Amino acid sequence: MILTILVWAFWTSGAQAQSLTDRLTGSPKVPWQISADAVEYDAATTTYHARGNVVIEKQAARLAADEVAFNHRSMTATATGHVVMTVGEDILTGERLELDLNQETGVVHDGSVFLKENHFYIHGERIEKTGKNTYQAKRGSITSCDGDRPDWIITGRSLKVTIDGYGTATHAVLRARDIPVLYTPYLLFPAKTRRQSGLLIPEAGYSDRKGAAWNQPLFWAIGDSSDASLYAHYMEKRGTKIGLEYRYVLTEESLGVVMVDGLEDRQTDDGTPEATQKWGYDDDAYDRPNTDRYWLRTKLDQELPWGAMAKLDLDIVSDQDYLDEFKGGRSGFDESRDYLLEAFGRDLDTYDENTRTNRLNLSRIWSRYSLNADLLWNDNVTNRRWESADDTLQQLPTITFSSLKQQAFDSSVYWDVDAEYTYFYREDGERGHRSDMFPRAYLPLRWKNYLTMEPSAGWRQTAWVMDRWENDSLDQTTYRQIYDARLDLSSEFSKVMGSPVAAVDRIRHSIKPRVVYEYIPDQDQSDLPNFTDLDRIEAVNQVTYSLTNTLTARTSTVPQSSAAIGDDRLSSRMAGKKMKLTEQMRSALPAPAPFGYNRFCRFYLEQSYDIAAARDDRPEPFSDIYGELEFNLGRYLNVASDASYNTYDTHFSSHNVGAALADHRGNRMWIEHRYQKTVNESIRAALSVKLTHHLTARGEYERNMRDETDIIKGAGFIYAAQCWSVDLFFGVVGENNTFSAMINLMGIGGLGVK
Repeated sequence: MILTILVWAFWTSGAQAQSLTDRLTGSPKVPWQISADAVEYDAATTTYHARGNVVIEKQAARLAADEVAFNHRSMTATATGHVVMTVGEDILTGERLELDLNQETGVVHDGSVFLKENHFYIHGERIEKTGKNTYQAKRGSITSCDGDRPDWIITGRSLKVTIDGYGTATHAVLRARDIPVLYTPYLLFPAKTRRQSGLLIPEAGYSDRKGAAWNQPLFWAIGDSSDASLYAHYMEKRGTKIGLEYRYVLTEESLGVVMVDGLEDRQTDDGTPEATQKWGYDDDAYDRPNTDRYWLRTKLDQELPWGAMAKLDLDIVSDQDYLDEFKGGRSGFDESRDYLLEAFGRDLDTYDENTRTNRLNLSRIWSRYSLNADLLWNDNVTNRRWESADDTLQQLPTITFSSLKQQAFDSSVYWDVDAEYTYFYREDGERGHRSDMFPRAYLPLRWKNYLTMEPSAGWRQTAWVMDRWENDSLDQTTYRQIYDARLDLSSEFSKVMGSPVAAVDRIRHSIKPRVVYEYIPDQDQSDLPNFTDLDRIEAVNQVTYSLTNTLTARTSTVPQSSAAIGDDRLSSRMAGKKMKLTEQMRSALPAPAPFGYNRFCRFYLEQSYDIAAARDDRPEPFSDIYGELEFNLGRYLNVASDASYNTYDTHFSSHNVGAALADHRGNRMWIEHRYQKTVNESIRAALSVKLTHHLTARGEYERNMRDETDIIKGAGFIYAAQCWSVDLFFGVVGENNTFSAMINLMGIGGLGVK
């Protein structure tokens, strides 16, 4: 019994990341169970002998062998004959097992080890445990494939593996089934189950602009709450781009990411046609003579005392071509943008935007009020780098205070208010202060269940104090006050009906008509400063009418058999006993099954009528008819679309539609068409078809239909087996052909080229 405790605890201590003492003691409340044909003790050698169908087990640990011997003085143990040792889902098998518990070493002959966490199978004539986390095998092999004939296996004369570290093999041969496909005299591979410092899978590629390229990342696990990645991106024609990504998480709300990379570029765009064609871009009017190139992007969220919050966004780039040049790849714009958007919910400006947004936000939110302070710096790359004057508008700071709509004392009147102070700064151009106060009062009324009416009025007051005027004849201090009125009328009709679909219990159809009248008087504002749209409030005298249709499905969230629990079921069980349901019995019954609700369809229509335009005999008082249509049928179909239709031209001013389809086999398709009259028209699509259980075909396509040019088109295949996958893709991006191939061996990693 003592033997088994020590043997299994010792052998798996490293793989399970627990101390040997933990394995030896286990739970003191759980006894060990031993069975054998015979158990003897030799006092002269201080050795226990168990023979014949030996099985010793406790909780998840179990040892089975023909014979087991344990010397408690030397702390050595031997098990022979059909040895099978398990703890949890890890398994060791062999013909003979020898252990030294003091040294925490051991040997299994003609054996194998299965490590569940890595899903590794290690086989060898002699497998030796050389330390707490280290193994080596003579004439060994390793694979993560199940079965007697694994899809891939690495064999070697000697094999060494460090759990949560790396493995090595000498004279290694990678075999696909029984066919050798790769030989190397020395092989290094990862054997990690958790985040740990080390080299990551590199990226390799070739292009006319960069030449041969190799991007080697290094991961650094600094601690439990922070890590970093270092990049060395060698490009034959451009030089080596060095990058750093630092990430930390202090709490759920306090986290941050800092990403920076740069290079001393060997090539420049000096304005000559040849240089522009080879090293520049034709879609801007600026050259790029600089060789010092870099990009810093940062997003930080930090909780502050008294319930306040700080958020920082930085986006600083060396020149207008950098993000276009390095748009793809592991540390490129696309992956950086996707990661930051997912982690923080805040986007970057697009890669071709020359004015980059940098912001520090401090905020405090109460139940009815909110306070925000912003420092907003718009970094205009081209103005900063190439222009002698920079009139980019900065807001240093903007402070806003807002209140939710709330009741005024015990009256039927409601109110809210928005207040703002901003200092506008330009290196060259007008500068000044602006304060704005906009209170609003509401009087919500209701006539039975038929009509909701809400008149409201606002009074905006704005003041400017200028530091610098372009026109010196204008007043340094100016003031504006302007009121507006609004009347909101709405109603709602609904009906609950049965469903033709068995999975849906009920369907609710709702129709909501709405009419909104808005009035803002015409006021001369030509002598006022003009920093943003708030400085010019246009006159409004219009009616907007809309109609919203929604369909909502109610479904049970538990199986029908469970939802049917009630008096009838209990009574049927007790019918023979003639028992009544007492209140105590009723309280013991499960609560009625909850329901889930899904708004699976929404159709919205809106149009405005400009009363002022009609009075002035302007020819088109009616606005475009605007509409939205949404379908959400779970994971199988999602459609979102919107359109604006000009009734005078009888033509769409714009229309956009996106659809995602899927089926139970895993086939997926996504398509989007966007159209804006006289501006652009494009189509994008992606398709993934599961040809077999393992083989998937995929493709993507994007086209600028106005210019009649393809932006990207490509197709590829993914073959995914139990322990490996291969991804092949060929595409055309603009005028460049791209090809990528990636082979991934589960538990080992992947190798590929792009």
